[in-house]
This record gives sequence, C-alpha cells and structure tokens, in this order.
Amino acid sequence: MELTAKFLAQLLKGSVEGDENAKATQFAKIEHGKPGKLSFFANPKYEPYVYTSEASILIVDKTFEPKQPVKPTLVRVENAYSAIADLLKYVSDKKKKAKRHRSLRARWFWSTRFGKKVYVGDFSYVGRHTEVGDNTIIHEHVYIGDNCTIGKNCIFYPGVRIYPGMVIGNNVILHSGVVIGADGFGNAPRPDGSWEKIEHLGNVIIGDDVEIGANTTVDRAQMESTIIGKGVRIDNLCMIAHNVIIGDHTAMAALTGIAGSTEVGKYCIFGGQVGIAGHVKIADHTTIMAQGGVIGNIRKEGEVLLGSPAIQARQFMKAYAIFKRAAEE
Repeated sequence: MELTAKFLAQLLKGSVEGDENAKATQFAKIEHGKPGKLSFFANPKYEPYVYTSEASILIVDKTFEPKQPVKPTLVRVENAYSAIADLLKYVSDKKKKAKRHRSLRARWFWSTRFGKKVYVGDFSYVGRHTEVGDNTIIHEHVYIGDNCTIGKNCIFYPGVRIYPGMVIGNNVILHSGVVIGADGFGNAPRPDGSWEKIEHLGNVIIGDDVEIGANTTVDRAQMESTIIGKGVRIDNLCMIAHNVIIGDHTAMAALTGIAGSTEVGKYCIFGGQVGIAGHVKIADHTTIMAQGGVIGNIRKEGEVLLGSPAIQARQFMKAYAIFKRAAEE
C-alpha cells in the first residue's frame, strides 16, 4: 500500500513538514529507515537515529524539535506512538480480504445459527445449537463444540479449539493453538497414592474486546465459570486455570501462569513468566514484573512487585543490592 505524507497527515490529524508528496510503501523501525519506508519516533533514546534515517516519511510528536538536520519528511502528530498504532490498524484492515462465505468443506448442523456475513474456512467444525454472531471469521481447521455462544466481529485463527458450552463475547481475537475450555488440573489423591480425576462441569466466559495469543489455554471451571473480563490482553503461551477470574483490561505477557480459583483485579499488568498461586486475590492496578511469583493475597491497589515470592519492587532492589555486595566479599 502506498501512503503519502499528505494522506497520513489527514488520516492522523497531523501536519506535514517537508514534501507532502513523499511516498512510502513499507514500514520500518527508525534504525532501519530507507527510501520508500515509513518510520516513527516516540522514544527519546532513539533520537540519534532521527538524524541518520534515510526513511521517506517519519512520524513524530508535534513537540519534537530537531537538534540537527533531518532528511525524512516529518508528519507531526499529537502522539506518535498512538498514531502509528492507529495507522497499523488502518493498513491491516485494508489488507484483510472480505471473507463472507461458509466453505462446503466445513461442517455444521441444522441447529447451528450463523449471523450475517460469517466466514467458516475449510475443514472447520461448528457444533450443534451453537450461535455465531455477525461478521465473525472462523479460519480453517477451527473446532467449536456444541452449545457455544460466539459474539460478533470475532476472529478465530487456524487451529483454535473451543470446547462445548463456552461463551465468547464480541470482537474477540483467538490466535492459532488457543484452547478454550479444557478440563482443569483437578485430581484427588487416593489412599494408595494414585490420583482420581475430578470432573469439570463448568465453562469459560470471555468478555468483549479480548485478545488471546497463540498456544494459550483457558481451562473450564470445575463448577460455574472461568471468567476473562472485557478488554483483557493475554500473550502467547499463557495458562489460565479453572475458576480463575481476570478483571477487565488486565494484560499479561508470555509464559504467565495463574493457578485455580485466583481472582485478578482490573487494569493489572503481568510481565513474562509471572506465576500466581491458587486461591489468592490480586487488587486492581497491580503490576507484577517479569518472573514474579505471587503466593499470597495482594490487597493494596497500584503496587509494583518483583521477585519470587514477590515483594515491592523498590524493596526487592534494595535487598538485591545487599545480596550482590555480599556475594562479592
């Protein structure tokens, strides 16, 4: 797709400084800027690349004042980082093909209910008494079990597996390999030391505007529901156990694992490889830094935690400084 500086300024509600007819056909990081490419500058530590970039167009904040000559045409916007996010979404939407048919090589039933303009790819399966909302895209090799409720404008990429009885809201994106509704890890010890499986009869409820990354699993509840709130963002390779509740707009990075019956508040942020024990409660706006391990309740909102077991980040860094000095003696 060819983009001109003039068009970008109109689209992003900005202004042009330089050649308004400058054109770009590809995106590039600022350090890799070449003619015909578009970059953006939002992080001050990358400022040296502004003066060496050969990109045709560079998106910057309105307040940016160059200290040296700049070769690219500048498109000044209110917030460069937000603008590039909006632009990437615009280009992505333009590139998406209008998939609006149900393949004859897919399988569904008379009792399956499809909304308007639903796409079902080759070799996908949509179960009995399942309802799928308008404009939802079900790519190839997707399994959706019986008695599910799927909202509008969802995208399920190849290899998604949704067990029977799940409830998924509007505008939900599930990437390849996501499994929604497998049994939780419930086993009772027998007197002889072996294990007896505990059946899981609940389901998973996923709210609106949720995105779940590749190969992440969300287990069904033993009873009642595992709940993923609206606006939640879950990265690749995460594991959400049975009866977990995740509050609205919480985000977690890859390899995070949350054990059973834990309640996570709203607007929380978990770094990569965070582990949370079962049956604990985590307050709203909690941030747990990478590889943090939580073994008890977090009652105070807005805390930033680090380490395993996780403690306040500043406290951890002080303790680490003492530990490091001791090791050097």
